[in-house]
Amino acid sequence: MNSMRDKIILVDDNMVNLTMGRNMLKPFYDVYSAASAVKLFEMLEVIVPDLILLDIEMPDMSGHEAIIKLKADERFMDIPVILLTAKSDDNIDLAGFELGAADYISKPFSAPLLLKRIDNQLVIVRQRRELQDSQTSLRDCAEQLEISKRSKKQEVCSLQNMVLAAVTELVEFRDKFTGGHIARTQLYLKSLLNGLIHEEKYMDEIMQWDVNFFLASSQLHDVGKIAISDIILNKPSRLTLAEMEIMKTHVGVGVGAIERIMSHTEEHAFLRHSLLITGAHHERWDGSGYPLGLSGKNIPLEGRLMAIADVYDALISIRPYKEAFTHDKACRIIEDSAGTQFDPVLIDVFLKTEKEFEQATRQATSYMFI
Repeated sequence: MNSMRDKIILVDDNMVNLTMGRNMLKPFYDVYSAASAVKLFEMLEVIVPDLILLDIEMPDMSGHEAIIKLKADERFMDIPVILLTAKSDDNIDLAGFELGAADYISKPFSAPLLLKRIDNQLVIVRQRRELQDSQTSLRDCAEQLEISKRSKKQEVCSLQNMVLAAVTELVEFRDKFTGGHIARTQLYLKSLLNGLIHEEKYMDEIMQWDVNFFLASSQLHDVGKIAISDIILNKPSRLTLAEMEIMKTHVGVGVGAIERIMSHTEEHAFLRHSLLITGAHHERWDGSGYPLGLSGKNIPLEGRLMAIADVYDALISIRPYKEAFTHDKACRIIEDSAGTQFDPVLIDVFLKTEKEFEQATRQATSYMFI
């Protein structure tokens, strides 16, 4: 028997049976008597028992009618019900089981049998509660693990962004002509991406991205410039053809660096965006770009987007060989390059978001994208 006293409600319209049953049970359980099914439901408003002993043959409301009402109420539907009957009729037994009865006991009661049947049902109740408690504990544990996972992901992303900031600042510190370029291009990319989503263009690809990873990973697009000589990087005049070829190698250097990082980590979602942006942002729609001479949609969408952001920023910025172009002039140059240098679909979106580019130029007052 359970050391904690369980509560039982005994329902019978026969006072002799009520008294006899109560006397049998009270040494082991807290027993509450109800002389009718109506009284049972009044009692259930103040007492929730662990088990109900319910007589079938009663006036006003039979045991079968009472069990139907019990099983229809979410508060009581899981309470096991043992039906009591003075009749020996398999059909009556079957009907009760179909309505949800846990067991049957014949009257007059046999004390050992009654106690054993009750104990069996209460063991099932306790096992069900233990299972529910275990499921609740597992659910709570899973929720805590998910919270911990999200927290860990945020920590990793924060650390990732700090490392990126350090690397990109190093690149921009060496190139005195492109200050703020990385922060601005992220803002341009965000405008283009939002425009694509609004226009529902290239959604099959975009839906597979983690947008936050895509925007943050774009900071590495010029990381290969670390390997370019300061003499070339900061030359106060146009580069020669030979110097331009050296400058182009920054793409391969950047790709190689990212691939080496990927070979030492299992988390590639972030780095995959970086790899595609770095390797493809100097490719051209007509195939005349570098380093691979890719054309059209063979150029990864990440690279096609960065190509527009990169060129726009170069056009509106001062360079040793030119003054900064106005926003309007930069837009016209980019528009004229649709179908040759740039993806025409992306240029349509660019032209619808160009004012955001102009605003982003003023907004990017630091090297970090926030």
